[in-house]
Amino acid sequence: MRLQDKVALVTGSSQGIGEAIARRMAREGANLAINYAHSGNKAQAIVEGIERDGGTAKAFQADLSRVSECEKLASEAISAFGRVDILVNNAGIFRTVPVEETTEEIWDSQLDLNLKATFFMVKALLPNFRKIGYGKVINISSIFGTGAGPNCPAYCASKGGVVNLTKALACELGREKINVNSLAPGNIATPLNAHLRTPDMEDYQQKMRDLTPTGRDFLQPDELTGTAIYLASADSDAVHGETVLVDAGWSAW
Repeated sequence: MRLQDKVALVTGSSQGIGEAIARRMAREGANLAINYAHSGNKAQAIVEGIERDGGTAKAFQADLSRVSECEKLASEAISAFGRVDILVNNAGIFRTVPVEETTEEIWDSQLDLNLKATFFMVKALLPNFRKIGYGKVINISSIFGTGAGPNCPAYCASKGGVVNLTKALACELGREKINVNSLAPGNIATPLNAHLRTPDMEDYQQKMRDLTPTGRDFLQPDELTGTAIYLASADSDAVHGETVLVDAGWSAW
């Protein structure tokens, strides 16, 4: 197992991409800190599932749009497990609205959780990484962080910020054996985009298939997990500041 006895903290891991990554990391031998903001029952179900399979996990509530909550989560995870080896900054929000309907609240909610929390989680865990002498940080960006699309300007800005923040942190922390990289998913079927996968959105779904060389509209969260394991493992020790796209070829079209 590639992550045997490591401790991984995956933010926003009560569903979707975060859940898939957390479950895969547990299968690879890691002890898991499961983070949720509101879905406590779902988070506990994931913990119980990992434990049934012989792993170790614990759930932690935190609203990471607030810096104090980032600090609390880091402190509680370290207290529970002794250290954190791997941080996956996955917690995020996606709201589809055009420019003229983008309010300050819509803008702030996405920038605060998608971008600000990513930075402050790294900052909160930096003393821990320095103490243990290494660290693996995986920031979840998006194809809308390396490219863009209509009707989600705040989301695109936040995820584009994650891509460049990843480079900035890698430049500053690389000498300390702290790997900071980004995983950029394509269209992934998660609860955040369920409204785009309804029967009345067939035209949109067909457009996604047309824009992807492989003809796929939505991938499954499990299809990202192999890349996450690579970025969390010793195999990626020489990889710093990169954004790895898992998008069925979307960005190559």
